[in-house]
Amino acid sequence: MKLYMHPISTSSRPVRLLIAENNLDVEEQVVDLMTGEHTQDPYAAINPNKLVPTLEDGDFRLTESSAILKYLADKFELRSYPKDLQKRARVNERMDWFNTQFSREFSYGLIYPQLFPHHKRPSDAVQAATLAWGKERAAAWLKVLDKDIIGPNQQYLCGNEITIADYFGACLITLGKLTRCDFSAYPNVSRWLANMEQLDTWDSVNEALDGFAAQLKDQPFVAIGD
Repeated sequence: MKLYMHPISTSSRPVRLLIAENNLDVEEQVVDLMTGEHTQDPYAAINPNKLVPTLEDGDFRLTESSAILKYLADKFELRSYPKDLQKRARVNERMDWFNTQFSREFSYGLIYPQLFPHHKRPSDAVQAATLAWGKERAAAWLKVLDKDIIGPNQQYLCGNEITIADYFGACLITLGKLTRCDFSAYPNVSRWLANMEQLDTWDSVNEALDGFAAQLKDQPFVAIGD
């Protein structure tokens, strides 16, 4: 089994974290996003979306981080994706929430337009308006995450046991490290992230992200909490 990925990729990191934490027998192959390898053959023929990650299991190929997490959890019968119908539905709900409501505003409305030229808006006015909207909407979703999804009485997104939703959501929200987002106004979110950062392999999986953040430390950003 092989995972095509990039260590900084927000969508690759959750899968890599699940693999590392559970010591799964999955080979990793880096697809160099910085040189555009993902847009060129042979990788573009493997994943026509020209994105990472992609999982190969024999002749079977699977794209999309959320789907790969579920596949691996099922294949290796991991407790982090419960079999109980309602518990599993709750995990799916949390993952869908991150992948749509939150990521739409946080990733694509606030973070990516500041980091990647192909996401930057065509004029300064449009860029500023995009960032202001993305910041406002992301902050609103963070309140939902803090008060209604996590709340004061549970350790993880779906209760007091870690699930694949936590791998997925934590790696997405820590994208904010790159623009120096401050989540201290959301104490339950901060507590949950602290729980995730205590995982044995968290530091090694996120080493590349931390290195990239260090390279950006002198750049000005619009960020949550500034």
